[in-house]
Amino acid sequence: MAISAGDKMPSVDFKMLTADGLTDVASDDYFAGKKTALFAVPGAFTPTCSAKHVPSYLAQADALKAKGVDQIACVSVNDAFVMKAWGADTGSGDTIDMLADGNGEFARATGLTLDARGFGLGERTTRFSMIVDDGTVTALNVEENPTEMIVSSAEHMLTQL
Repeated sequence: MAISAGDKMPSVDFKMLTADGLTDVASDDYFAGKKTALFAVPGAFTPTCSAKHVPSYLAQADALKAKGVDQIACVSVNDAFVMKAWGADTGSGDTIDMLADGNGEFARATGLTLDARGFGLGERTTRFSMIVDDGTVTALNVEENPTEMIVSSAEHMLTQL
């Protein structure tokens, strides 16, 4: 069963590549005491994800923060090295935390998976966005078609804050 508004975030570890090297990021700690705009993509460097999804959150970062968002994060079933390179390529810098879910543990724990084996990508996270307030999902927007970006955009999220 998929996660929904009102549910607590699952306890998983993400990975991030930082100046200190490969770092575990415990979801319990990451989401505690903060309002987070979280969006998930099927894959780094993929067309919609790179051309639309990340740019949407970069363009609306100030507006999201003005409405009380403390941090913006992107999660994908990719390794931390790919997520770091993709963050550099998209210019996300310190604006968007690129959280790697390399083993798909977060995707499976939320029930928001995508079978992308037909594209040679294996099991992935489907395209979605959510607002997480102190570890609790307060809004969830899952795309019917993961190649499109309608309800998971930053612009749509702004209407929910």
